[in-house]
Amino acid sequence: MPITTCIFDAYGTLFDVAAAARQAASEPQFFKIKETWPQLAEHWRLKQLQYTWLRAITQAHTDFWEVTQDGLDWALEKCGVDGDEELRERLLALYWELQAYPEVPEMLQTLKAAGLNTAILSNGSPDMLDGAVQSAGIEILLDDNLSVQSVGIFKPDSRVYDLVGQRFGCAKDEVLFVSSNGWDAAGATGYGFTTAWVNRSGEPMDRMPWKPKHVLRNLTDIPKIVGL
Repeated sequence: MPITTCIFDAYGTLFDVAAAARQAASEPQFFKIKETWPQLAEHWRLKQLQYTWLRAITQAHTDFWEVTQDGLDWALEKCGVDGDEELRERLLALYWELQAYPEVPEMLQTLKAAGLNTAILSNGSPDMLDGAVQSAGIEILLDDNLSVQSVGIFKPDSRVYDLVGQRFGCAKDEVLFVSSNGWDAAGATGYGFTTAWVNRSGEPMDRMPWKPKHVLRNLTDIPKIVGL
């Protein structure tokens, strides 16, 4: 069946998760991370993801904002800058204002102009997603922000992917699911979605039972994948 619905992961896919650390590092009062902000951003993101997996496995679900703060605290200690409350608060504030990647608005506009459904499906809590979407100015280009909060478990649990069919009434093979996380794209492939992995940094393919159908360096070619 043709693709009718394009679903996007949020963090790292539509929104640049390194933007918070990069912005803070450019501000004079946070000179201590001027050189190490890339490592801080990487540690923060990795721990954020690891904590979602651990909480899903142990059935200890919590709000994604708590996971985000826990990941940052670990990363700050790892980088030797824990205890700086001003830096911590600035980084957390900036996370609500993450920048969208530059190709995102035009790509979404093309999909919407062609009549496709567009939405986010994310581990993020509803208020976090609303803040990011509004900050990026793309709210009119998305039909919905679907959050795992409604099912109480993080991706890649199948109950999360179920939210797409429940919201749009579409079959699995009508969905293009797009994520910058290889494990997320693989999980969605196993679920039955057509998938695209946005591999911006040239990472190796995850060794999982399923592989994404498409591998891209950015989101520019998403309209081509759906035949536009």
